[in-house]
Amino acid sequence: LSYRSITTSTAMAAPHSKSSSKTQPSINNNNTTPSNTKTNNSRYFSILNTTKINDNHHSVIILGSGPAGLTAALYASRANLSPVVLEGNEAGGQLTTTTDVENFPGFPDGILGYDLIMDMKKQTEKFGTIFKQEHVESVDLSSRPFKLNTYKNIYYADSLIIASGASAKYLGLSNEQRLIGHGVSACATCDGWFFKQKEIAVIGGGDTAMEEANFLTKFAKKVYLIHRRDEFRASKIMQDRIFGNDKIEILWNTVCLDVIGEKNVTGLRLKNIKENKEYELNVDGLFLAIGHEPNTQCFKGSELKLDDHGYILVEPGTVNTNINGVYACGDVQDTRYKQAITAA
Repeated sequence: LSYRSITTSTAMAAPHSKSSSKTQPSINNNNTTPSNTKTNNSRYFSILNTTKINDNHHSVIILGSGPAGLTAALYASRANLSPVVLEGNEAGGQLTTTTDVENFPGFPDGILGYDLIMDMKKQTEKFGTIFKQEHVESVDLSSRPFKLNTYKNIYYADSLIIASGASAKYLGLSNEQRLIGHGVSACATCDGWFFKQKEIAVIGGGDTAMEEANFLTKFAKKVYLIHRRDEFRASKIMQDRIFGNDKIEILWNTVCLDVIGEKNVTGLRLKNIKENKEYELNVDGLFLAIGHEPNTQCFKGSELKLDDHGYILVEPGTVNTNINGVYACGDVQDTRYKQAITAA
């Protein structure tokens, strides 16, 4: 068996000829160490050349086609690793559901999220990346090559880069999905600027909701903070900031029944569950702040270590997981930033 190495940062860097002399702290806490689990961790991306099983056996397979997956594919393809990208159920990731993106460097006039993803995809296709519109349903990471099961096929990967992202949680309302990017958003940092001097609503009761509501008052004329209970679960310091902000009005014991609007959000249909009263609230935007869910369902029960919320555990400052040859980048292992630029 022979190994090749290329350096890794957020995804991967350029080819390198020497092994790293530094070792990173291990996140493998098992008493027994499987043959494919890291024992001597490295900053280098190892490729294991095994006997090819069939046409679905590839040197590098990347799960996910958002900014993280496309960046990984770009570096891997330029390193002549012939990567194959399994795009998943949400090809292009969350950016494809947004309209204008103005916080991605290099676009002074902004760019549509869909166009940004298509440009990134075109760039990596130029270097030979192959894309498959398939979603991985289950895996076997106990030995290399790794086995990936989709609805249609079984794939084998000598090395696996997981960039499957995290999906914002939505309420599941009838008009909610239709109006995403047209007034419905799950990212105040991304879309808050578009609501200057407008009235908007935020749904949630944790620290994220408090932070989003406070942030949005920099732009909006008024922010309604909608919560289904009569108290927040957020930390006291975050609650104090909300209570001290004159631009925020709290709607206690309230749930959202639906979003109103044809082309854009014009209001919400709400219900006060304590008073059993339904009414409409005129707003120009709705921000969901009820959390994110990492797209790691297929790894549950496998050897890959996840945190309590399902995010993939990596060694700090690296993309190394607890399994040699398996790497994670982007929102699937990022519990803090969740931005396109940090994913890339």
